[in-house]
Amino acid sequence: MKAIPAVRAARGGLSGRRVQGIVIGLVVGVSTAASTLALGVLADSNAPFDHSFAAQHGADVTATVSGASAAQLAASTHLKGVTAAAGPYPETTVSANAQVKPPGQSAITVHDRLTLVGRSSPGGPVDDLTLTKGHWPAGPGQIVWATSSSGLQLALGSQVTVSGLHGSPKLTVVGVATSVTGSAQAWVTTGQISALEAAGAPASSQMMYDFASAGSAAAVNADTAAVTAALPHGSVLGTQSWLAAKAQADSSAAPWVPFIVAFGLIGLVMSVLIVINVVSGAVISGIKRIGVLKSIGFSPGQVVAAYSLQVAVPAVVGCVAGAVAANALAGPLLGLTSQAYSVGGLAVPLWVSAAVPLAMLALTGGTAVAIALRAGRMSAVAAIATGRAPRPSHGYAALRLLGRGPLARLPRAVTIGLAGPFARPSRTLVTMAAIISGVAAVIFGFGLAASLSQVQADLSLSSSEQVTVFLAGREGPVVLNGQSSAKLSLAQQETAVQAALGSQPGTLHYTEESNGMASVTGLSDQLTLTGFSGDSSWTGYAMISGHWYTGPHQVDVNTVFLTDTGAKVGDDYTFTSGGKHVTVQIAGQVFAPEGGHPEVFGTASTISAIDPNLNGYMYHVELAPGTDVGSYVNALQSALGPGYLVNLNQDGGTVIPAMIALVGMLTLLIAVVAGFGVLNTVVLQTRERVYDLGVFKAVGMTPRQTIAMVISTVAGIGLVAGLIAIPAGVALHQYVVPVMGNAVHTALPAAVVDVYHAPELAILALSGLLIAVAGALAPAGWAARARTAAALRAE
Repeated sequence: MKAIPAVRAARGGLSGRRVQGIVIGLVVGVSTAASTLALGVLADSNAPFDHSFAAQHGADVTATVSGASAAQLAASTHLKGVTAAAGPYPETTVSANAQVKPPGQSAITVHDRLTLVGRSSPGGPVDDLTLTKGHWPAGPGQIVWATSSSGLQLALGSQVTVSGLHGSPKLTVVGVATSVTGSAQAWVTTGQISALEAAGAPASSQMMYDFASAGSAAAVNADTAAVTAALPHGSVLGTQSWLAAKAQADSSAAPWVPFIVAFGLIGLVMSVLIVINVVSGAVISGIKRIGVLKSIGFSPGQVVAAYSLQVAVPAVVGCVAGAVAANALAGPLLGLTSQAYSVGGLAVPLWVSAAVPLAMLALTGGTAVAIALRAGRMSAVAAIATGRAPRPSHGYAALRLLGRGPLARLPRAVTIGLAGPFARPSRTLVTMAAIISGVAAVIFGFGLAASLSQVQADLSLSSSEQVTVFLAGREGPVVLNGQSSAKLSLAQQETAVQAALGSQPGTLHYTEESNGMASVTGLSDQLTLTGFSGDSSWTGYAMISGHWYTGPHQVDVNTVFLTDTGAKVGDDYTFTSGGKHVTVQIAGQVFAPEGGHPEVFGTASTISAIDPNLNGYMYHVELAPGTDVGSYVNALQSALGPGYLVNLNQDGGTVIPAMIALVGMLTLLIAVVAGFGVLNTVVLQTRERVYDLGVFKAVGMTPRQTIAMVISTVAGIGLVAGLIAIPAGVALHQYVVPVMGNAVHTALPAAVVDVYHAPELAILALSGLLIAVAGALAPAGWAARARTAAALRAE
């Protein structure tokens, strides 16, 4: 077989069907981009901490050292087993105040203690920081804030005041960075640390080490012991193992993996369906031309080669463009993913960027070859006859049916369009499957965002507990009303806080929270104890089952407690601790994951009977409606003095908002891919029926009627797909959300799971129609602008 005729035929086919070639390139490109992102997210979701740790050259051990010389620190980096090291970086711990302005409220001064580290740049052989916003400090007065899943979050330009130092130095946040092991809360230039250290405080440094073997706790402990032994006795003030950071990150990532996997699989499956649809449609639409080629002497092999090349050229362009676009879009998408997983930077793995385009190209070529082989075996007469138009029995029966009964009242252009999908039932089914996937993703994404928003509200308690007041502790000086009081007792502090809260305008409710830990017979893990003073029913804890306790004879517990003990809501349970027996009734199951540890809530008197060392340490405050939170916090802080911390109850960190944004991005991505699948279908249908279009225009069809006819060819598919997708999307949500809860060892309140209502589902189902119409608009516009004579000559 000579290749030149096939190449010439392919070139001629591409020049004569430029629109089809563009559509193939677009659809393959979008599908490649979607699949690359989907597979990249799936790959990064498998051990995300490990990916980030490797990319950022995380430290196996981070040590804080004081009293060792530079030579001794340098010598420790050459110990046996040390493969890389960084430091010494000067380090200090400071008390800081920052201004936070809630939306629509006055600014609030928030207090925090920060570990500051001085570094000349974010890079290094170990603990390579990832700057997510802004830039590295260029001089004094600038600071880079660390991203974290909890704690104080500051935007660029925020002012941080270091308290307790002469002149109260002010630092401006100029950047936000991520350390995979959380090596600091903030970073400044190396020269700033000395100015931020308290007078007389010993200087300390941060050292980071990587070891040849650090895969187990025993290996890390042995390496840490070797470093400690090499430095002066007592100079190592503390160490942090990468294993601890990994355990925390893996725990944070666990609930998010199920829904990311669900979105990833939807994207992959839909991309494959659409690519098969576009390629098969392109070849089938050229069957008439295949018959012509066979009639002038082309062999079946030459036909296959010609059409494979005709599809392969735009497919190669689409694959390359899609891979490039995916890596460009991966930044914000994987940025949200890494924030959700509480790890540093994530990137699309190189093997994914290479494997997906090659797989898409193989899928495209394989589909083209398979269908071209079938067409190549047809006789020239059969191919020409088959390629003229779809068989009448596949479309005209539906057209006649739509012309009778109540449907006859519809405009004729609409009924012609509604009958169009019956001409190519297999193509229609694939298109419908793509739209169903897109609508199911929209419904799933909507429900997931609603569930996550509810979880955020339930865990933060910010709607009921707007303000928290932290006590100074049992020991230490407290400044009260401008006068220093030496070593106020806990009871005196409680009296002072209660008096201030009672006299502060805007206070509606308050309760003191006391916490403790206890080893209880029947539980292998330590029990977390939380006791409240007075009435605490207003605190807003979400109940999974049962009710909030109503007296000292009742307690509430979390899911982990019920799982570990085998108890049920309504049971009497006896706590045995330290020789004491306390029997209470389990009144309800509280939504409180508590990191997978069992927890009990009750009155302070009940909880102190289990743990006599129960410590009160904070007050929760609910404000009267209309109270300005910022003004209230500032006034209460002024009344109590700096010995106490009065803070706004923040909304629970940035993880869940990041996940909601990620859900939105993934949903939009899948909907766009579905829209391109519709675009391909409408282009093929319009090109196949271009002669009919010319006839319709010749007998008076207007451009508006043409647009209505073309859009109607997929509008019915979109409506049906939307209805089918409702149970699919709801079922996916009902399956994935409890799995996410199980990942953090908790059942979920009904309000978190039951987020769908009939009116919302009806509106969401219309997204199928929206996807269909959006995909059909461009071909409909082309059809409306097509000249009658040109359309008739296309026959």
